[in-house]
Amino acid sequence: MAKRKIAAAVAAAGLVGTLLTGAVPAVASSAEVGSATVVPLQVTGPPEDRLNLIILGDGYTAEEMQQFRDDVDKHLNVQWSIEPFRSYRDYFNVYMIEVVSGVSGISCDPDDGNVRRDTPLKLQYASTCPAEPNARGVTFGPGGQQALEQYVSMIPGVTAENRQTLSIANTSTYGGIGGRNATTTGQAPQGPLVSPHELGHSLGGLQDEYPYSARNVPGGAHPDTEPTSIHHTRLTTKEMRKQQSKWYRWLGEESLSGGAIDRYESGLTRSSNVWRPSEHSIMRWIGFHFDQVGRERMIERISGRRDVAQLALHSTPTDEPVYPEDVLWVETMHPLYHELTVTWAVNGKTVKKTGNSRNLDLEAHGVRAGDTVTVTVSDDTEDVRDPAVADGGALTQTREWTISESTSPAPSTSSAVEFTSSTATTHPVGGQDVVYVETTHPRDRVLDVTWTLDGKALPNPHNSRNLDLGKLRLAPRTYELKATVSDPEAPGAPAGTLTWTVDNVVPEATFELSEPASATAGTRARPPHYVFPEWFEMGLEATDDQEGYVVIEFRLDGDGWFNYHGWPDAPEGTPYRFTPSGTVIKEIAYGSLGTGGLTKAPFEQSYPDFEPGYGRHEIEYRAIDAAGNISAPKKFTVTVTDTNGATPLPPGAIVAD
Repeated sequence: MAKRKIAAAVAAAGLVGTLLTGAVPAVASSAEVGSATVVPLQVTGPPEDRLNLIILGDGYTAEEMQQFRDDVDKHLNVQWSIEPFRSYRDYFNVYMIEVVSGVSGISCDPDDGNVRRDTPLKLQYASTCPAEPNARGVTFGPGGQQALEQYVSMIPGVTAENRQTLSIANTSTYGGIGGRNATTTGQAPQGPLVSPHELGHSLGGLQDEYPYSARNVPGGAHPDTEPTSIHHTRLTTKEMRKQQSKWYRWLGEESLSGGAIDRYESGLTRSSNVWRPSEHSIMRWIGFHFDQVGRERMIERISGRRDVAQLALHSTPTDEPVYPEDVLWVETMHPLYHELTVTWAVNGKTVKKTGNSRNLDLEAHGVRAGDTVTVTVSDDTEDVRDPAVADGGALTQTREWTISESTSPAPSTSSAVEFTSSTATTHPVGGQDVVYVETTHPRDRVLDVTWTLDGKALPNPHNSRNLDLGKLRLAPRTYELKATVSDPEAPGAPAGTLTWTVDNVVPEATFELSEPASATAGTRARPPHYVFPEWFEMGLEATDDQEGYVVIEFRLDGDGWFNYHGWPDAPEGTPYRFTPSGTVIKEIAYGSLGTGGLTKAPFEQSYPDFEPGYGRHEIEYRAIDAAGNISAPKKFTVTVTDTNGATPLPPGAIVAD
């Protein structure tokens, strides 16, 4: 690709000599093949202080660019629905690069012609067409990686160490691959689930937990050695506790992906002689969430910006003189649903009643020349239990100053009165979010921040830069939130204002089932119940009062929440099919009501402990909107009968009248 195309695209995107702000450019991509437009979807700080997720499209023509935007919206909203991406969303900058292709699709697509196509990133299912029917690894062909690097170089400050790229191929065929330059597919039902799993690999260093290296071929026994993987072991639970090893701190906890944290055989592509923490985390079957072991590691890696291994902070410079008349300040990162803890100390003694303030007025606290002041910023999340992680640089950081004697005229107090960064204002925030702002920092005073909700001032006794909307217990409606910064020494002077839409309305999820043999209407005490011979299909839909893709999840018999993506390898909107043993598609079983959960390798059905899932089942479902609001779960129950009469209904099963 010619360098002049990149230069023109940079200029068109407004990236020359500017800091990206998070506002979506109004200009469309150039129609010239190979040209590109950078769209900053979420910019929460300088690229060097963030993990930078860069999403590129391949095989999208100029006329198909809206399809790419819709695919990105869906992929991101699915990712933001999965912890810890959900809680640590603002630790990422997100950029979309709209790359214009001269042809539509991807090379060697087994479900779409299986022919070679000349696309900018050269994405392919195989190096030679035709690919085999079950091909699913999407890789870069010759010249594709070099083209990707040229496009990514359009974004100032992004380096190989602080970035993760995701290239989306314009196809509905399932596929993708991991690494720092991951790939997935745009319209495949499971496409958005590939990237969170692959980020588990490339960002978290987590390993696969499934029991095969080739689908439907058992991986065999693991060697008689202890794996280095943090979430695989050959130890018993008793040995883990005794040795205080692996996931012993989490044993017995209800797993975030269903069941309890314990010891489940198979993983690391081996079918025996190795154990994992949970029945089915996202590292085993995409669609489920990370379990606690995986989530703890992901929090560490996200907070530490992967290779930096350090929490990003800005503060009063520690290598310049600080005087007793000064105000010290620190700017922290901002999780979405809780605040980081800020602790100030003078000569080793904690300063009390600071209200978790990011500022310390030295004069107001009687700090004198020669005193030592420290500030410690920590993430006290309950989702991290390993002290080495909690106290390490990724989640805890300290700054220290020694106060100097004032031997010169008082330092200048002039400073602009303005906001320097904030929670993005370009899209609604959720009703449980912690909204934040950062301001300029005069040396001798703290600027005032005033929060108003629908025009009514909110209490802010500690002059906080954070507002926890969840603590306000808002009614379910939409609000207008404003933050205003002003100078306490210049009342009435011009001030800066930011405005957000607060979306505190949960989405609505509905279900539709195939025709039952019989049905019983629900009551307040009991959900509706349906009886089906052998199988049934479920379609779930969701609506919301705001724009953006709405994620739908369901869970079976109280197991882990599972992303509703419709039926694999089927057109969008095809309902999900449940059977006692599952339906095999490309050598993976889906929709199983039997032992081991919804998804499994077909060979697992031959295990001695596998039982088909005839009988009564409960299904819960919920929706998550673009602002992160989660609807309360609703549910219904079903009974699946064996028409051959070989498996009777279990005792106590409800059969509709």
